[in-house]
Amino acid sequence: MDDYPLLNLFWTMLLIFLWVMWFFLLFKVVSDIFRDHSLSGWGKAGWLVFVILLPYLGVLVYLIARGRSMGERDAKQAKEHEEAFRSYVQKTAAAGGGSVEELSRLSALKDKGDITQEEFDRAKARILV
Repeated sequence: MDDYPLLNLFWTMLLIFLWVMWFFLLFKVVSDIFRDHSLSGWGKAGWLVFVILLPYLGVLVYLIARGRSMGERDAKQAKEHEEAFRSYVQKTAAAGGGSVEELSRLSALKDKGDITQEEFDRAKARILV
């Protein structure tokens, strides 16, 4: 450890961080190439070959040429995922809403003394199944 000073350790950590960030950016660009529906098959193939054969230049040119639309596609995809999640939650809540109402009605009947605890438990088991 004496022959590897602390400054060299920080420099190595910085290089590893930049290397990981480079791969993150490279994979982001490649996935955006395949996600873009406005590009033709030949356009996708051309960008992919450019990014793979000349990775630094290819990624830099891709970000300059198509960086704005890349962000727009990310925002569109996030919005689609959020809408799908909302519709799923609403559909699930609507499907389970009837059982909640029935359980509250059964609880009110039990509280008033119209049904016994055993009848409440049997009815609750039927609703929850």
